[in-house]
Amino acid sequence: MDNFSVGWEEWLALPELGLPALKAKTDTGARTSALHAFAIQPFGSDDKPFVRFGVHPVADNPDIEVYCSAPVVDKREITSSNGQTELRYVINTPVVIGGRKWDIEITLTNRENMTYRMLLGRTALEEIAVQPMESFLQPELTFSLYDKIAKRKRIKRPLRIAILTREPNNYSTKRLVEEAELHNHVVELIDTKRCYLNIQSHNPEVHYDGKPLPHYDAIIPRIGASLTFYGMAVVRQFEAMGTYCLNNANSIGTSRDKLAAHQILALHRIPMPTTAFANSPKDTNSLLGLVGGAPTVLKLLQSTQGRGVVLAETKKAGEAVISAFQGLDANFIAQEFVKEAAGSDLRCFVVGKRVVGAMMRTASDDDFRSNLHAGGTAKNITLTSEEKAIAIKSARVLGLTVAGVDLIRTSTGSKVLEVNSSPGLEGVEKISKKNIAAKIISYIEKNVPSTIRQSKIKSKIY
Repeated sequence: MDNFSVGWEEWLALPELGLPALKAKTDTGARTSALHAFAIQPFGSDDKPFVRFGVHPVADNPDIEVYCSAPVVDKREITSSNGQTELRYVINTPVVIGGRKWDIEITLTNRENMTYRMLLGRTALEEIAVQPMESFLQPELTFSLYDKIAKRKRIKRPLRIAILTREPNNYSTKRLVEEAELHNHVVELIDTKRCYLNIQSHNPEVHYDGKPLPHYDAIIPRIGASLTFYGMAVVRQFEAMGTYCLNNANSIGTSRDKLAAHQILALHRIPMPTTAFANSPKDTNSLLGLVGGAPTVLKLLQSTQGRGVVLAETKKAGEAVISAFQGLDANFIAQEFVKEAAGSDLRCFVVGKRVVGAMMRTASDDDFRSNLHAGGTAKNITLTSEEKAIAIKSARVLGLTVAGVDLIRTSTGSKVLEVNSSPGLEGVEKISKKNIAAKIISYIEKNVPSTIRQSKIKSKIY
């Protein structure tokens, strides 16, 4: 680095931490460089430790927060200029000053009350001339870069991810963990039902096992139908904390309410079998007539995996089932039976704006439900461009990032049966031979924000 000089203060960037502009003070009296950090939380294992932390890069604007994570290379006792000794995490990352880039070690400490968010120590300044009477010898940067950071390519970093699930050993959970770890991320499994919420405006928290959970970069909700209400509350709390949630609480709730979901699909002119809803026993005959009479499919509004779905093959059977549902105060919808589908439907797995896998499911001989949990079989299928478009639009209008969209092929085109916010991976991965779990993790990597404006979070949620 011949002829390269810095002043006693300089602009620099830490690109792998997602920090495009920092004002730093050079201090040859300090051995190691130091970066302002708050919410410093270790994660990972003893043999592969990481640390996650937040940075307020703009001293006079604490509303801008950048969240970073990096491998831990050491933990050291550091004595500051005022004589206080502190045990700090040490990371290694490239620094860019002017047109030069090199690796340096940085300790993490809270410099909230310091004018400079970064201190450049002498080990970072070897072979560099420091001009103590000069400042900003290298090109200046600007904090406006943080306004543009959302438009730039995401910084690839180890993420701390939590999966909300009551089934830690099922196929879907195991595959998501496996793929996340292959991508150098750390995954923690959280029993949704064991979470409890500290609801306060200045510092919302999710507690678990007697203590608050750490801040996660992303949450993957795998919430069963029986826990929808409570699961939505937990997801909503993580949203209030600024955590990226793969599917948000509102989209989960809407997709689980079959009536609301069908009304939204109808609003957006998405094709689906004729569907009807009524409450009074006096309207039973009219209800059955709206969907073409017997045979009729009757579905409880809160049901999954084919449970709570009945095929009434005659008008009398339909009346009996409706009477039974109404006697239990159970809300349901009636839907036309599509005979030409021959007990088959299409499961389309949507991630973001793409269908990443699909299969055709066919009911067993003694059942009309094609769900694999109900004994159906599956095979690989090639979707038409129209079917892909319907599946993607269905997930989008319901607000779902990840969804299992079930279509049925009819004489008048493919139509949506329902949309699942926690689709299983096992069937579609094995049948389609696609690595769906990897696509979900890649989507999270591309969409987890590193720069957060707290004012925007609060206005969005509240």
